[in-house]
Amino acid sequence: MVGVEQVRLTVWVRGHVQGVGFRWWTRARALELGLVGSASNLADGRVEVNAQGSRTACDGLLTLLRSGATPGRVDAAVERWSTPRVGVTGFVER
Repeated sequence: MVGVEQVRLTVWVRGHVQGVGFRWWTRARALELGLVGSASNLADGRVEVNAQGSRTACDGLLTLLRSGATPGRVDAAVERWSTPRVGVTGFVER
């Protein structure tokens, strides 16, 4: 889209976020916002969320992740912004 900044958002979410439907919930919210990417469980108990799309949509997802309305419990969500990667389609749970 011309005039709409495209970004990549990576968020590491810490708390009680595995085994509670958190990745599924994140995928549903990301798709509602028109984002592509993934949500993956990490060995240390965190979930890593990678989302690409408009800055506005990514900001919206970050707000939702920090809203307290997620499955489980989010204690912290640390974000990193970067340039989108080419060829990412859909939003998958890993």
